Amino acid sequence: MSTKPSKELDPIPNPYPHRDYEITIEAPEFTTLCPKTGQPDFGTITIRYRPGPFIIELKSLKLYLWSFRDEGHFHEEVSNVIADDFIKFAKPKYMELIGRYNVRGGISTNVRVEYTEA
Repeated sequence: MSTKPSKELDPIPNPYPHRDYEITIEAPEFTTLCPKTGQPDFGTITIRYRPGPFIIELKSLKLYLWSFRDEGHFHEEVSNVIADDFIKFAKPKYMELIGRYNVRGGISTNVRVEYTEA
């Protein structure tokens, strides 16, 4: 597997598709750039999901999150982009993504995105 940033997530078959269970993933070193100033924004991305047919391989998630490091995104946008891609690749029954972005200029931001399978 590559050790370079990637926009691909690696879905692998859910080893327990007959069981309803929950996975929580926390990535406390997420970085992206402010689209206005170009300065780095730091945060924690937490993904909580109930798998459908797939789970996401964690190294691929790490490389995927790394791909945002040199891109400019507002917190609301990047949180929704990550959620959309996770849903596309993992096809979860339920997913909640919380982006907790560190204080900058006296303001911190939390963005919560929720998805439930139709």
